[in-house]
Amino acid sequence: MNGLLRIFATGADQPPLTDTARIGELYRRHRFRVMLAITLGYGVVYTCRLALSVVKKPLLDAGIFSPTELGLIGSALFYTYAVGKLVNGFLADHANMKVFFAFAVLMSALLNLGMGFSTLVWVSALLWGLNGWFQSFGAPAGVVAMTNWFSNRERGRFYGIWSTAHSIGEGLTFVAVGGVVATLGWRWGFWGPGALCVLIAIAMYWLIQDRPRTLGLPTVADWRNDHWQRPEARSLADAGVFRTQLSILKIPAVWVLALASASIYVSRYAINSWGVLYLQEVHGFSLVHAGTFLMVNTFAGILGCLAFGYISDKWFDARRPPANLLFALAEIAGLALLFYGPHTTANLVCAFVLYGLGLNGLVTSLGGLFAVDIAPKRVAGAAMGLIGIFSYVGAALQENISGHLIERGMTIAADGVRHYDFGPATLFWLGSSIVSMLLAATLWRVRLRD
Repeated sequence: MNGLLRIFATGADQPPLTDTARIGELYRRHRFRVMLAITLGYGVVYTCRLALSVVKKPLLDAGIFSPTELGLIGSALFYTYAVGKLVNGFLADHANMKVFFAFAVLMSALLNLGMGFSTLVWVSALLWGLNGWFQSFGAPAGVVAMTNWFSNRERGRFYGIWSTAHSIGEGLTFVAVGGVVATLGWRWGFWGPGALCVLIAIAMYWLIQDRPRTLGLPTVADWRNDHWQRPEARSLADAGVFRTQLSILKIPAVWVLALASASIYVSRYAINSWGVLYLQEVHGFSLVHAGTFLMVNTFAGILGCLAFGYISDKWFDARRPPANLLFALAEIAGLALLFYGPHTTANLVCAFVLYGLGLNGLVTSLGGLFAVDIAPKRVAGAAMGLIGIFSYVGAALQENISGHLIERGMTIAADGVRHYDFGPATLFWLGSSIVSMLLAATLWRVRLRD
């Protein structure tokens, strides 16, 4: 175990460089490579997390799994992801992101390849649960890499750019992977992302660098002359990483934020996990057409991530709560139109635009940015981990509850075709968004740690 930890450990600080031009050149090069890897690379890695979403109807139609069994398999990923995000968030603060991130992507890819061979519930649940553990490396690794290479006053905007990764991944899954499944069958829904992410793991290792000081560079705060921490906060960080990590448990706002994030993750993964099936059953779309509508959500989501970072930084002076309220209202309006509006193309497009904008702005904030704002910067991974365990327990409970509610409303027609009633599930999803908005509103006076 000690040997394994040494493989992941961050490197030693190197003698500082003194050439200002060389320092600037290295920072510009590595900042671009890091953002490329943690945004586009991580976006592709999402296909290994969402593959199950696009193969649910083929698996149901073939009688391989029931909705409850699919809920069990799907929840296995979320439960292990929740615990893993906390554990690996704490580890990420001590790790070399080059090795840490690339190893996790490779393992997730191999587990997806294995999923393509499984038709047994317990085997699929085991493989998908392990996949959740290795997927949980991604967000802490991304945020630690970002805080290592980007300073405080840049964080909202670059965090917004990084948050587009999940929208990129959703789009690739619902359109590209959906098209592959429609053409080649459900097994390729796992094999395709798995093979692609083997290559992404290699690219991650090549693009990402360890902390700036391991290259002889000054910290990004020194390079950008961007110090916001109070002297007492800096003293706490100097006392030791683990002690500073534990300090976030004493911040009440972090706990409220964790509950708000858990609630919004119910809605997020309800649409990610069941949205394709919902559009197929309620609106009668094919797999490809359902994926196309969800692609609208993806494009809106990218805009939502970027807009949240910009609006909260520029309009509200880096205050997140006012932006949280605006984006929550948009997200709830989108869900209401989707579930209760007319069954027209124009209404569905409008619904997914509003939902995508609002949801992804909230995920950017409640799922990480707000926590990073109010926690010591040296332990950004731990802050992400604490929020993450709540978020993905919420997502896992959603998977179990949604699967049960959908199966309870199942009917079988005379020709043997199964039909599903989504009414109770959609009430559950919409209600969770409202709860998240109310919880987040209680943090109105919380500000950036300065």
